[in-house]
Amino acid sequence: MITMDDIIREGNPILTKEAKTVPLPASDTDKAILNDMLMYLKNSQDETTAEKYDLRPGVGLAAPQIGISKRMVAVHFEDFNENLYSYGLFNPRIVSHSVEKAYLSTGEGCLSVDREVPGFVPRYARITVKATDLDDNELTIRLKGFAAIVFQHEIDHLNGVMFYDHINKENPFEVPENSREIDR
Repeated sequence: MITMDDIIREGNPILTKEAKTVPLPASDTDKAILNDMLMYLKNSQDETTAEKYDLRPGVGLAAPQIGISKRMVAVHFEDFNENLYSYGLFNPRIVSHSVEKAYLSTGEGCLSVDREVPGFVPRYARITVKATDLDDNELTIRLKGFAAIVFQHEIDHLNGVMFYDHINKENPFEVPENSREIDR
């Protein structure tokens, strides 16, 4: 079981490196790791389990965050319309995106960052992601709003990019050009 002790924190060089592509079909070992990542998210959102194991709640987790430099991400959350997004994905990539941007009114957080980082994080408002799931199915997922933001945050981890790298250093709360606010 993954716990907060397994989460790599900012400052560790693995978080700033590009992760390696996972050979497909994925090995049983890689599938087990990805399943464990997904289980962490589910456990972290269960009040009893989270309290028992001192888990910070998360909606996404990338393999570099647990010290594994491979292109694997897990997401588990409901959007504002109560649509469930629960995936373990190998080699996810953004294949198209909108011109319009979006940002969370509350900013973003990260399991690998133990401090609050104020500011708006500009993201694409809509994206299309291609990936392979835990059952070796190739998926094309169209996302918008909060879901698009979560996926971009996790895919950034695979490219060695932290969410705060996107924040305007001069004016953290400047509304990004051509963007809309997403409440959470």
